Amino acid sequence: MNELLDEVDVLEVSGDPSSAEVLRIDYDSRRVEPGSLFFCLPGTRTDGHRFAPEAVRRGAVGLVYEHELPPLPASLVVRARVAPGCARAVMGRAAARLAGHPARALVMAGVTGTNGKTTVSHLLSGIFEHAGMVATAIGTLSGSRTTPEAPDLERLLTETRDRSAAAGRRGAVAMEVSSHALAQSRVEGIRFDVAIFTNLSQDHLDFHRTMEAYFEAKAALFTPERARQGVVNADDTWGRQLLAQPRIPLVAVRPSVVPAAVTFSGSCFRWRGFRVELPLIGRCNVDNALLAAEAAVRVGIDPPAVVDALANARGVPGRMELVAGPPQGLGFWAMVDYAHTPAALETVLAEARRLVAPDARVLVVFGCGGHRDVGKRPQMGAVAAQGADQVFLTSDNPRDEDPNRIIADVAAGIDLGFASSGRLVVEPDRRTAIALAVGQAQPGDLVVVAGKGHETVQEIGSRLVAFDDRTVLREVLRCSR
Repeated sequence: MNELLDEVDVLEVSGDPSSAEVLRIDYDSRRVEPGSLFFCLPGTRTDGHRFAPEAVRRGAVGLVYEHELPPLPASLVVRARVAPGCARAVMGRAAARLAGHPARALVMAGVTGTNGKTTVSHLLSGIFEHAGMVATAIGTLSGSRTTPEAPDLERLLTETRDRSAAAGRRGAVAMEVSSHALAQSRVEGIRFDVAIFTNLSQDHLDFHRTMEAYFEAKAALFTPERARQGVVNADDTWGRQLLAQPRIPLVAVRPSVVPAAVTFSGSCFRWRGFRVELPLIGRCNVDNALLAAEAAVRVGIDPPAVVDALANARGVPGRMELVAGPPQGLGFWAMVDYAHTPAALETVLAEARRLVAPDARVLVVFGCGGHRDVGKRPQMGAVAAQGADQVFLTSDNPRDEDPNRIIADVAAGIDLGFASSGRLVVEPDRRTAIALAVGQAQPGDLVVVAGKGHETVQEIGSRLVAFDDRTVLREVLRCSR
């Protein structure tokens, strides 16, 4: 245990660290095994210090804590006290050291921003794989957290390092780095070869409180301790602020100056003199591809290889995912998107408008999640009314909030004229709301079901109820034929 605490400012140690052989690091007492070093992490809903006795009973050889511990079942366990607010950072560094710093053996790309993180990391992973690397994408699609807690993250990195070593190929990781992860030191001990900034708009203010604090959390990735270089979306206001005060070498990307042809079949644009054919729908995905392409070049991949990889890119589940359209004989189109912020919803509705004919309509089904940034709810209502011809306001993941209250918060942002014209339909049951939208769709229209994207469950109270927008939409479409 001594070597894990070498780089840490420990305020007090009880017991003999040299006698404790640490085999793994845990922060969840239910996962503790003999040989675990257990970190007592204060949280918003509970405090890990409460579970120290359980960790000891399960075989923990040491505890790292910030404040007074409850009575323990054994007195021989090693205890190391650190300053308040430092346990997570200590855990990150200890986890990296115990794992042998696997990130140092990999090409590491970290993607941060409000929207686009999943698609950019997904595209980058594909580029790495196409270039002959053993690639892993870590993010929203791979676990319960966008960025895993440090011990879980280090295990994933170790797996990639070991797989690449066994294959005799270079390993690479493209991962989403959330603002929560940066604020909570989940990527402590990792230095990225390239960091990518997509954009910033309102989200997570229940955690960060202000946009300035939200930005500062993201900007922490673009420091010498966190990354060697960065690729930044210069079309974004916050991106330009990041570029104005660089702390590492930064490359500005301006997607708005790149013309693109976008259809339901994909997109086409030019980059570095090459024609790029991207089989992903939406101008936003052209922007994402440009960021991924530049990041790939920064870590040594030749542009022709990048172009070829993008031509073979696979769609990201739940992101501008086309579920059905006129080729299936429906007469209208239907897609699912993860848009759950005002800016994301505005983008997907603008994309939808560009895709359909001038005389066709855009119909949107969406809601807002419970216990998540209440301030964005009326904004999303306003965006929906401005961007769609028909709005079906429904439930998302209400958690333990009243769905009707959430819907009322969203509806407060919708213009009374829009609502009184019959263009607003309120239906708390999400399946029924989707069916109503499909029932009103006419030839050439586009139905967008937004908010949940790839998610396969709905969080209602303490229950997780099976619900996949894509599956439900297909079922409704089959019944409508």
